[in-house]
Amino acid sequence: MSIDPVAFARTLIDIDSTTGREGEVAAVLSGFLRQLGYQITEQPVSEGRFNVYARLSTPPAVVFSTHFDCVPPFYPSREEGGVLFGRGACDAKGILAAQVAAAESLRAAGETRIALLFVAGEERGSDGAKVANEQAPDGVRFLINGEPTDNRLGAATRGILRVRLHADGRAAHSSFPELGESAIDKLLDALMVLRGVKLPDDPMLGRTHYTVGLIEGGVAPNVVSPHASAELVFRTVGSGAAVREAIHVVESLVSVEHVLDVPAVRMHTLPGFETAVFPYTTDVPLLTRWGTPILVGPGSIHVAHTDEEHLAVDELTAAIHLYESLVRQLL
Repeated sequence: MSIDPVAFARTLIDIDSTTGREGEVAAVLSGFLRQLGYQITEQPVSEGRFNVYARLSTPPAVVFSTHFDCVPPFYPSREEGGVLFGRGACDAKGILAAQVAAAESLRAAGETRIALLFVAGEERGSDGAKVANEQAPDGVRFLINGEPTDNRLGAATRGILRVRLHADGRAAHSSFPELGESAIDKLLDALMVLRGVKLPDDPMLGRTHYTVGLIEGGVAPNVVSPHASAELVFRTVGSGAAVREAIHVVESLVSVEHVLDVPAVRMHTLPGFETAVFPYTTDVPLLTRWGTPILVGPGSIHVAHTDEEHLAVDELTAAIHLYESLVRQLL
């Protein structure tokens, strides 16, 4: 059965599936794929949230996969001048629609060794992918994971190390600062030390970099702060162990809480397809039991997570043909 991938993408985009609220879109997707004749397994992730695994009668050798959760804020779809706008247009509901359309085209041509795995939670720790990995079927040879790559095969992606720095102090009246101990001062000192720490680099992925995403602390302007914290995200080029060792130097000032550690990944590429290296992290490192990973999808990461997230319809259509070509070459 052929589907209208743009209409299907818009149906999905118009459902608010901000991470933690994926239940409705998962139910719509599950019902749609069941109507197409797929055998559906709903993999519970947390209350009201589940992954959707869809397969045919033949054990799958290649599985298409992406995520259906989105970052906030939600806004619905619109189509203007051959461009699809809306939250999730390229990250990753447009990709999901292209994968379903490719699977249907392959199926119409007699190829049944394919399946679809769509997961919750990619944007906040990949809890859906972790659940899916525990339920991986035997015999899958390749996982084609969809993220915005401008339809280029990802040769490698960075990892992520997320940490919280906690500083403890002692409250005092700000007119007698010597009677207290400022947690904010300790935290600022630790952040300044980190600026001078040498972080790992890699010939393919470059140098590890980080951002200070959140800072909290203090109780009032006229009180020496008794507590403070900061949350940092390191975009790693290997395992997180080397970064954890490098930032150990600040532990005389603050305690370090390790929140998330996903390693950098090298992926499979094929001749005849354009390739690139990407600085972001995907579900791929958490889906190790789903075969050799291949990363590719329409759309640009530069517009993902922005207020003008979009995907050109021509690029979505090109992705359908790209996915079909990949499967035929892999099998």
